[in-house]
Amino acid sequence: MKTSIVILTYNKLEYTIQCIESIRRFTKPHSYEMIVVDNNSTDGTQEWLLRQNDIKPILNKSNLGFPKGCNQGIEISSGEAILLLNNDTIVTKNWLNNLLVSLYSEERIGAVGCITNNSSYAQSIPENYSNLEEMQIFAEEYNQSNASEWEERLKLVGFCYLVKRSVINKVGMLDERFTPGNYEDDDLSVRIRKAGYKLLLCKDTFIYHFGSVSFGTNSDYFSNILASNAKKFEDKWGFNPNYSQGIRFDIVKMMDSPPDAAINVLEVGCACGGTLLDIKNKYKNSSLYGIELNDDAASIAALIADVRNDDIEKVALTYPDNFFDYIIFGDVLEHLYDPWKVLNYIKKHLKPNGKIIASIPNIMHYSVIDSLLKGSWSYSDSGLLDRTHIRFFTLKEIQKMFLQTGYYRLTINTKTVTNQIGEASLLNKITPYIDSELVEQLNVYQFIVCAYKHDLEETFLYALEHPQEKEILVDRLQHYSDTEIVQAILFTVIEKKVELLNCIGTSHFEMGVYERVIPFFESGYFLDDRDPDVLFNISFFLSYIGEPARAEFFMKTLRDVNTDMYNELIKMLYPINDY
Repeated sequence: MKTSIVILTYNKLEYTIQCIESIRRFTKPHSYEMIVVDNNSTDGTQEWLLRQNDIKPILNKSNLGFPKGCNQGIEISSGEAILLLNNDTIVTKNWLNNLLVSLYSEERIGAVGCITNNSSYAQSIPENYSNLEEMQIFAEEYNQSNASEWEERLKLVGFCYLVKRSVINKVGMLDERFTPGNYEDDDLSVRIRKAGYKLLLCKDTFIYHFGSVSFGTNSDYFSNILASNAKKFEDKWGFNPNYSQGIRFDIVKMMDSPPDAAINVLEVGCACGGTLLDIKNKYKNSSLYGIELNDDAASIAALIADVRNDDIEKVALTYPDNFFDYIIFGDVLEHLYDPWKVLNYIKKHLKPNGKIIASIPNIMHYSVIDSLLKGSWSYSDSGLLDRTHIRFFTLKEIQKMFLQTGYYRLTINTKTVTNQIGEASLLNKITPYIDSELVEQLNVYQFIVCAYKHDLEETFLYALEHPQEKEILVDRLQHYSDTEIVQAILFTVIEKKVELLNCIGTSHFEMGVYERVIPFFESGYFLDDRDPDVLFNISFFLSYIGEPARAEFFMKTLRDVNTDMYNELIKMLYPINDY
């Protein structure tokens, strides 16, 4: 089996030489052909190529761009596999063999890529070497073929893109509308996947990548090309290539099920399914579901999950009750008119103790506050003040929203950025007068929330309707802490909060669970310090457990509020005191 290695060049001869010499050194002879397409270099590249006996050169008389140049190479190639390789890479031991093993491990695999030191889309790993010689030693130890290190991806970055010729014959070559380059690899990835093939990232294969050699010398030009080609991609496919193909690794890290667990996961706003696919890589036995407003993105996500093209605020969900282990909202809640309603409504589809995981931007981020203080606030097309955002949240409001809608045990992680508040900024001048916890929040760009579903509202209603069923009530509440129960009551829509707290306190008292009584009575007193039932019960309980001094404080208030209940309490306490 022969592989056709297609390399595009435009000047930068020193990088090309290093790349080709590494191929010669680390690739089995006669297993490949090298085709180098030069886009009219002026630094001696063409002359050097003509002197190489093992290279098929194509020497263009003008710069035709990356997609056209690669297509020229593909057209004259003869290998069963085609490898598009950047000339600013250095390959390593076992590189091509490892990739080929992965590519041909399954008929449905259309293309594979490798990891490196310098790449977008999480195809890079941290460096732990100081020069290229040490890099090769690192790579030799790293490049051990291992199928467990292969991950399915939505797309592969094109610095090293190995694809079957049969797949190219089916889906076509690079789309030349993306000339001079960028997003042609995204486009090819979409076409391969829509044709029914999988893309694999081989984390068992490392090569070196200098990165942005061709475009890096002119950052403005490169930025303009990126923006232009991203728009071309969106016009072609109907979704933004950057936003819609993203992978929320920070959200996946909040999931703590065992790797072999058969979990059900729903992502609301799943876009093209990048996060769902990462979940599938981590949890092989997971069943994936998605809801996505953009029908073009939904069609891509539907390749790996049960995806519905719907508006979460308008659709009537038909999933079974108590079905999902996780429901994910990645940068979604701020786009909803009523996120409280959605969180409350969708809760019934979570399993008992199922989890909501959500990422929510922080409106308190210093960049927003600083702009407001300068009077320069305005909406933008992305970021914290994205014009599509409808709701804005601080940490306190996030916590309140989840507690109000029936969730508890909140774990909140943060995504921060380096503090860039200038010394002359008004915000910098006033921070010494702000609470230290709030100052810390100024650097938080986004909050990642994990919250458990609870069934406390149902239990609370049961307690109010069946106050005599004290044993059942105490049993239902035993898995929740006092704080969790009190918080849930404070934020519930149930109006009879004091009556409920009093009921729970007396139930624990009568069932002998004395250590849990006081928090409920005290919380009831906090809500209404003149409620006679609360005053009566807390006075009686404190006297009963031998704390008459504390009881006296509440008894005095009870005497002022309700003399009859106070006299009744005294009659009840005398036998206890005498005893």
